[in-house]
Amino acid sequence: MKHIKTVFFLFSILFCLKGNAQQLEILINEALENNPEIQKFELQYKRVSEKVNEVNTIPNTEFGVGYFVSEPETRTGAQRFKVSAKQMLPWFGTITSRENYVSSLADAKYEDIVIAKRKLMASVSQSYYNLYANKAKQRVLTENIKLLETYETLALTSVEVGKASAVDVLRLQMRQNEMQQLKDVLSQQFLAEQTNLNNLLNRENDVAVSVVDSLMMPAEDFEINTANLALHPELLKYEKLYQSIEQSELLNQKESSPMIGFGLDYINVSERPDMNFSDNGKDIVMPMVSVSIPIFNKKYKSQTKQNELEQQEITAQKQERLNILETLLSKAINERISARISYATQTKNLKQAKDAEDILIKSYETGTIDFNDVLDIQELQLKFQMNQIESIKSYYVQSTIINYLIQ
Repeated sequence: MKHIKTVFFLFSILFCLKGNAQQLEILINEALENNPEIQKFELQYKRVSEKVNEVNTIPNTEFGVGYFVSEPETRTGAQRFKVSAKQMLPWFGTITSRENYVSSLADAKYEDIVIAKRKLMASVSQSYYNLYANKAKQRVLTENIKLLETYETLALTSVEVGKASAVDVLRLQMRQNEMQQLKDVLSQQFLAEQTNLNNLLNRENDVAVSVVDSLMMPAEDFEINTANLALHPELLKYEKLYQSIEQSELLNQKESSPMIGFGLDYINVSERPDMNFSDNGKDIVMPMVSVSIPIFNKKYKSQTKQNELEQQEITAQKQERLNILETLLSKAINERISARISYATQTKNLKQAKDAEDILIKSYETGTIDFNDVLDIQELQLKFQMNQIESIKSYYVQSTIINYLIQ
């Protein structure tokens, strides 16, 4: 069941990557195999599960040896030493209740693994999308720098014929410098994000990560079933914890019952030298049965009250977490809608900026060009391109959050 859920969740994240789905899937699988946090939770789960064997025991068998310093005389002879053995047994079903309680704790701990894997898959995906956006912005800057170089050539030609001033050329060059600076900063940010992704995969920080060249805005959004939020492992964990308290109370009731003990005493008896009869020197063997009754049982009553309060606390915590997850889901859905709206607006603006650019080129062909307009249009075009990339990144990042919450 765990494998099916993981595959379905993974497919939901990757469906919109199309040709690059395999690459991200490989990164996610590597992270799931190597991430130390996942390994930590798996070891914790194994440790708690192992406690089942610890509680599947009965109390220690008691052995005792006593030597009579002053040997008491009996009709059959003097008592020399005494050997005893005693075994207490818990009430019927107590050991089973202990096993059930520990198993319920292990079930709750297992949900930590599921939650950690979901969060890791989301973190790897989001880091990947951040790297994509960074690379896409660097490509846009490279294209714009080349465009400004073309305009610089036009400006130099215009200066030669007296249709532009050297100031126009310097402005174009300064703008190129600014974009080169921004590109260099993005390069450093890419390395930082690459380190983050490599750490999620628990590998060397300088391992190169390649990302898809382009991401398209999907034609339509995938269906969101908000009812699945109730099945989120962060909420299921509280249900498992609640069940563990139920098992704890059943165990408490069993432990408040009496304990039964069985024992055997052996007393060595010396023969009486001055007498001759059939039982002379006969040893004493005495089977025993004992009962341990918790007459003063305030401890168990207090534990029952504590269990009731803890169940109420868990119920409140679950509702609190549900409210938080509902808020996160609503925010992610709305921000994804906003990303689609922003993308459409930036696409329209970018087309108009391209049209304005074509008009400027035609103006140059007629012999007139205003390089202030050139810089203004170029700045707007760059802004629209950057915003478009951010919109796409935001759409996929919010989709990742939605998948984390409802798949």
